[in-house]
Amino acid sequence: MHTPTLAITRTPLVAVYGTLKRGLHNHHWLQHADFLGEDRLTSATLYDLGPYPAAKPEPSRGIEVEVFQVDARLLAGLDRLEDYRVRTPREGDYDRLIHATRFGPAWLYLYNRRVTGFPVIREGAWRPR
Repeated sequence: MHTPTLAITRTPLVAVYGTLKRGLHNHHWLQHADFLGEDRLTSATLYDLGPYPAAKPEPSRGIEVEVFQVDARLLAGLDRLEDYRVRTPREGDYDRLIHATRFGPAWLYLYNRRVTGFPVIREGAWRPR
């Protein structure tokens, strides 16, 4: 299980790729987190779902993420926002798994639903419409 408290002992970092990024409408969830910087991950591919993106664990040429240091309280809030279910992570909208970043291992929310027919972003960043 990856409760926020146990998760923070594994890594206090989270990598975000969508509406949680600075300047976008859900960034307020991270207003008290420490911004460490930007990175590009080749371990995930983005899909443009319209109002937000979804990441899948598929190789890419580098999707842009922002990395933040968080505490258990902030991670618990993100878990609620992303519908991550601690006891049954594959049943929520997102699962939370660790991916390597230049700042160290970071949690990345991966989409559990189908993405067939949505535009693929294999390099760069998702942009809101």
